[in-house]
Amino acid sequence: MVVKLQRPILVGGLGLSFSLWMLDSWHDSIVQVAEFGLLSALAVGGGLWLFRQNHSKDSLEQLDSMVVDRATVESAIAKTETVINQLAQEAANHTALETLREQVAQLLLELDRQEIKVAVTGGKSVGKSTLIQVLEQNVETRNFVSLEETAPLFRETGDNSDAAVLAEVAKSDFVLFLTNGDLTDSEFQALQQLKAANQPTILVLNKQDQYLADESASILLSLKQRMQGNVVATAASPIPIKVRKHEADGSVQEWMEQPAPNIQQLRGQLGELLQQGQRLVWVTTMRKAGLLKAEAKNWLNGTRRDRTTPIIEQYQWIAAAAAFANPVPALDILATAAINAQMVMDLGNIYQQKFSLEQAQTVAGTMGSLMLKLGLVELSTKAITTVLKSNAVTFVAGGVVQGVSAAYLTRVAGLSLIEYFQQQEIAMDSGTGLNLQNLRQTLQKVFQQNQQIGYLQGFVKQGMKRLLPEVQPIEVVGVEKFVG
Repeated sequence: MVVKLQRPILVGGLGLSFSLWMLDSWHDSIVQVAEFGLLSALAVGGGLWLFRQNHSKDSLEQLDSMVVDRATVESAIAKTETVINQLAQEAANHTALETLREQVAQLLLELDRQEIKVAVTGGKSVGKSTLIQVLEQNVETRNFVSLEETAPLFRETGDNSDAAVLAEVAKSDFVLFLTNGDLTDSEFQALQQLKAANQPTILVLNKQDQYLADESASILLSLKQRMQGNVVATAASPIPIKVRKHEADGSVQEWMEQPAPNIQQLRGQLGELLQQGQRLVWVTTMRKAGLLKAEAKNWLNGTRRDRTTPIIEQYQWIAAAAAFANPVPALDILATAAINAQMVMDLGNIYQQKFSLEQAQTVAGTMGSLMLKLGLVELSTKAITTVLKSNAVTFVAGGVVQGVSAAYLTRVAGLSLIEYFQQQEIAMDSGTGLNLQNLRQTLQKVFQQNQQIGYLQGFVKQGMKRLLPEVQPIEVVGVEKFVG
């Protein structure tokens, strides 16, 4: 097998210094899965479930704490444009460019928007439509406030509809989140998502008149304790009450009377929020700019990843050839302790992480040191050896284990670098400031993602075709074997 090199590289120890992955590394890593489920069971009452949360501020205090002005928002939009322009530079005909540019132009117009957009959201049958009608009749909102009802949350459709509703809610300036009782877990999770997105929100306990006075007070207190303030109680459409009148002649007249809506608390909070209409618009525009920047960066990273795939494959098979031709004991492999610096430079150039050769060698040495502490070689070599042992002919061939392991480790290193670079800001021009904790976590994550037995079996087959092209696979009674 002949391997052609297009540029000088440090072949010695290429990819062979990725060192030992400690057997307990899986125990040290923590995989956090954020799940927004569609749960239907109501957790009525504060004693049914416990949770901890940081102290949160109500919407006005939250809004006041945000350092936002027109210049800050314009700067955020400019950063989003930088990412889009970079995408245009690297993929001039990308299908998303036109839409992204239109959205940036719309953000600039948003800065001078006068209308305040209020999203009214919540589960099914909590009184969203009725509350909007009452507010439109009793609050001066027609000229500058738009009250928009969302589709009901928490429908058990299994089509990710909640995420779509919350995405629409994120486009509003603030949110009225309606509930008609103590919070369910799904409601609490949705409110936490809005809080994390810096979305000013008022939690509205609607239909409070359906409870006895002490029950209503207890639920309201529970909501305030959980949300740490910014909770109001309303009765947008109170239950009709029976009125009885005793006449002088002894007759009695009875009729049902509709009480007036009880929205005084909500009107007060709305009035205070609307006085900060300009800041609300700026905060919303800032949030939209961040979301658009993330979308553009995803497109850009996808384009760059297409360019990095052949580079990683080139270096992984160079590593395989070097190790196969000169198989050495594991301890000698560890002694090389160097990831190929040229691969670091090539991948860094694509992600605008500019490295000199000296800097690339430093990055390579840093990754080698981390991988030494994590023990990657030992576990990966054991897994590859297990796959190869299924056929004695290939297993005893000199250097096969070392060659395939070197290719596999080089691939993991390259994918880890890509994952790490994708987390960085666009247009950074220095690769010297590595965050070792982030790099360590990235290495663990990428290694675990590439440890599935099916993937390893496929990778070993690929490696054998390159290292032992004369060995051809055949099928014998449904079991694959290799013969020379």
